[in-house]
Amino acid sequence: MTPVDAVEALMVGDAWSPALLADLDERDAFPAGAVDSLDAAGLQAHYVLTPDSDFHEMVSLVRAVARRDLTVAIAHGKTFLGSAAVWVAGTPAQCDRLADRVRAGEPVCLALTERNHGADLLAGELAATALDTGWRLDGEKWLINNAARAGLACVLARTDPAGGGRGFSFFLVDRRRLHSTAWETLPKVRTHGIRGADISGFVLHGAEVGEDALVGAVGDGLTVALKALQLTRIACVALSLGAADHALRLARDFVTTRELYGRALAEVPHVRRILGRAAARALAAEAVSTVAARSVRALPGELSVTSAIAKAFVPAVVGELLSELAELLGARGFLTSPPGVGFAKLERDHRVCGIFDGSTVVNRVALAGQLPRLGRLLGKGLSAPGLAAAVDLGTETPPFDRSRLALVSATGSSLVQALPAAVKRLPAAIAPLADALTARLAALEAELAGFVPVAGGLPSSAFDLAERYERTYAAAACVLLWQANHHRDHTWLRACLAVLLDEPDDAAFEAMAQVLLTWSGQAFSLPGAGA
Repeated sequence: MTPVDAVEALMVGDAWSPALLADLDERDAFPAGAVDSLDAAGLQAHYVLTPDSDFHEMVSLVRAVARRDLTVAIAHGKTFLGSAAVWVAGTPAQCDRLADRVRAGEPVCLALTERNHGADLLAGELAATALDTGWRLDGEKWLINNAARAGLACVLARTDPAGGGRGFSFFLVDRRRLHSTAWETLPKVRTHGIRGADISGFVLHGAEVGEDALVGAVGDGLTVALKALQLTRIACVALSLGAADHALRLARDFVTTRELYGRALAEVPHVRRILGRAAARALAAEAVSTVAARSVRALPGELSVTSAIAKAFVPAVVGELLSELAELLGARGFLTSPPGVGFAKLERDHRVCGIFDGSTVVNRVALAGQLPRLGRLLGKGLSAPGLAAAVDLGTETPPFDRSRLALVSATGSSLVQALPAAVKRLPAAIAPLADALTARLAALEAELAGFVPVAGGLPSSAFDLAERYERTYAAAACVLLWQANHHRDHTWLRACLAVLLDEPDDAAFEAMAQVLLTWSGQAFSLPGAGA
């Protein structure tokens, strides 16, 4: 039994009853029973990142939980997000201590954001003052997942009153070692989605921590945060993949049991086209997620690009999928009791996935800053040696090496840069799509060559270019996965390219609809892509 199968097998008890989870959501109550069952099964051990950790497997595990309930997946998986700064920059002793606590089931939260500053980390006010024996932390962190439940928090604090790029540092704060008055938990914040999640904040009042609480060097806080986000943004896509699995199953069950004018809804051509497009969107999202997750070990130096693309693209394309299926379900999609229970909560909960660890806009800003370099490298067609391992699912990726994480990718995106040559090897059966993709590549390269960032901000054209580059990355993920894994059936590739290029291809969507209607597994997945 694989780890994913094991997780699937345990999500069958009373704590996982859809009715109970819906009731907890209605009452804004934390799904403690479901979270405890995951702890008992040891899922949290997969949140400990070592050189040999299988990042793709962790994404698959969180996806398995997310397709049952997004609130539970977010509540439990947040421990990886809270721990990532230590895995990126902690000492061996810090990593060992934290690993023991995580494996024991202790929640960890990530305390980056503040009430008045949002994503502007340089404006953070929570301050750390040096003492003879360590540090004193004072200030508030807000909109923090697991703020009340966590026994440990990775806190970004201002260590230089003047701030600036070297004015912040990370601290691993152990709540159990603080004076009882040093950590004040703020009231739970009511949210539109994931209503049962523990989202609130905390205030530190003269919280004294030892020297061993400092993660990395003094002044390294923003660098550590940006490198940690490269990992957590890729992990977050698991939530959207699980949401897509759940939505596709609900839609498939609806159209196969509903009749319209004397025939099953699943037989109506328009309905089948909607199903086919939705299925293709899900597979394109998985292609991006698969390559991104494998790149953590295979192409770590490119994660500044890869993670921004994955986090911007996957929640957005799954959001499009949900919108299409909501139209298909009609009134049933708005019901909160049988027979429509599930979709309304799912669609509502998924909206927050685009915000976690940087919104779509934040990630496109991060990508746009590297567009001039990406444009130059696209024309050269060079790829790093790790690309083969990133796309060949039968190849073992090298151990994770955190020292190779970088704030800017010196090699651009090997995946996108390999696409022009890969397109030439596509079969004649999808020649029209290959020609369209070649034309889009040429246009993108030309516009990137002429793109010059302006002082004081980014032009609006930068966001359009960033989105187009994301879709090109997605197309490259589909093409290179198809080629590297020796797939003969190009049904899914054709449908994915049609969606990504916004090309009409009713035959491709009809074929994908049939695949969806005969789907019997848990994950709606690319052939061989499951961990």
